[in-house]
Amino acid sequence: MQHVALLRGIGPGNPKMRNEVLVGVLERAGLDDVRAVISSGNYVFRSVDDRAALERRIEAALRDHLGSRCSTIVRSRRQIDGIAALPVFDGHDDGPTARCNVTFLKRRPPTGHRLPSAGDGFEVLAVERQAVFFLVDASRSRTPEVMALMERTFGTGITTRTWRTVHRIAAAFERAG
Repeated sequence: MQHVALLRGIGPGNPKMRNEVLVGVLERAGLDDVRAVISSGNYVFRSVDDRAALERRIEAALRDHLGSRCSTIVRSRRQIDGIAALPVFDGHDDGPTARCNVTFLKRRPPTGHRLPSAGDGFEVLAVERQAVFFLVDASRSRTPEVMALMERTFGTGITTRTWRTVHRIAAAFERAG
């Protein structure tokens, strides 16, 4: 079964976090056919293990390698394809001043979670499939400010990707067959 590991806090400028190094870490952790998708902590791979076991194994391998915790969210190809097919961002541009983002949640949001639907320079369009879909007007707000709001709301078991990156991951699954 194909999966993607979405690693939080990966800085490709750090020699320990370069794609080729992290691919090796993930392969030594027992993942098959590991490939990086761009250089921001997205790794597609094959495994028959369940999502929770994969997250624990990857996080342990990264902790050993990096010397600190690196939150990991695993999604199956079917889950990513389902998210990529959602019409959430239809009619919205993803350009220099408008950003379409998805924050993946490690855990389902608690019933009655409170997340502002809009703020200065951002708008939450949907919360579904263990993900938050939001727009950022870069002329008024910065994505890191909205990501900090997401962390205050959902904790550190989150990671954010652009809509384009979600589609790049879906395409990487397609290429891998």
